[in-house]
Amino acid sequence: MILFSISSFFFFYFTVVGVYVIFMPKILQNLNYTSLQIGIIFAIAPLMRFIIPFLFLKLIKLTRNVFYIALLISIFSVSLFYVSIENFYLFAIPNLIFGGSLGLILPYIETYAMEHLKKERFGRSRLFGSIGFMLIGIVLAKHLENYENGLHFLLGGIVLCAIFGILVTQNNPTLKAEAPKEDDIFLLSKAKYFWVSMFFMQVSFGAFYNFFTIYETDHGISLEIVSYLWAFGVICEIALFYFQAPFLRNINLLSLMKIAVTMTIIRWLMLFCFPDTLFVSFASQSLHAFSFALHHTAAISFLYTLYANKKLATQFYYGFSFGLGGFVGALLAGYFYGPYLYLYASIVAGLSLWALFFKK
Repeated sequence: MILFSISSFFFFYFTVVGVYVIFMPKILQNLNYTSLQIGIIFAIAPLMRFIIPFLFLKLIKLTRNVFYIALLISIFSVSLFYVSIENFYLFAIPNLIFGGSLGLILPYIETYAMEHLKKERFGRSRLFGSIGFMLIGIVLAKHLENYENGLHFLLGGIVLCAIFGILVTQNNPTLKAEAPKEDDIFLLSKAKYFWVSMFFMQVSFGAFYNFFTIYETDHGISLEIVSYLWAFGVICEIALFYFQAPFLRNINLLSLMKIAVTMTIIRWLMLFCFPDTLFVSFASQSLHAFSFALHHTAAISFLYTLYANKKLATQFYYGFSFGLGGFVGALLAGYFYGPYLYLYASIVAGLSLWALFFKK
């Protein structure tokens, strides 16, 4: 039952992410948002994901009650999207709240999933998140006649995510808050190169998560075909999540991250060199298996070998990568959007690879 609940949580959480990442930029473009305004909107939520972990470093603990509050806040913030989306300044407010709640929800469940399932089985549960992301990309592309449909899917997804989050945590004795130990002191300086690499990796992804749909449709590819591109990338991601256990057992985790980042550099260069070639777009999406699935599991597993306080470590992982990196990446992608966008992304991914060759 717990395995089913964890997998279902991932499914609906990443359904929400799919609506937000794949379709929200196009919705905002159709509502006459500029590329810079779209970049700012998609920088707000990551900024909150970066700020939140610092509050938990000294002031608060990520307990079950805090997790439940975050679930309620996420539902409330999505509800506010309906009345604010047509105004850039008003829409920024619920996005701020939404980003803060997401900064708490996923790290709490993912930490438990990694500890309960171990890294070899974690991928097979996490792949249900990829399935949710893929399915919403295919389904919503056919039902996006107006932006309200996108918001309906977003709200439904976050409500179901909350339900399964509660099922995972309710009456679960293994999720009792642990008393901090004196040797659990959390020091970012313990792995400076790791944090720098995570930051630059997600800065490079700002071009993808926030502007891939716009970039492809601007080069003559239909929204429906773009949804298939997203789905194909996720299918490749699912395959690697399922079969990655031998890699994790037999190859050094740091080496796996280097391989994944190298593949990401190649991926962005393909999109830059052949922006309107559909075959190349599909080929670049196949590399999502490495640049997300392999990189994510290797990074989380590597992080768990470094820090005893795994919940806080996971929060900082999301804070520095998807948070600060996502914030800077969204702003830069919005500012530099144009024919050279993915060339810039490949250069930034190169900085991520460079950082991995340092150990302090």
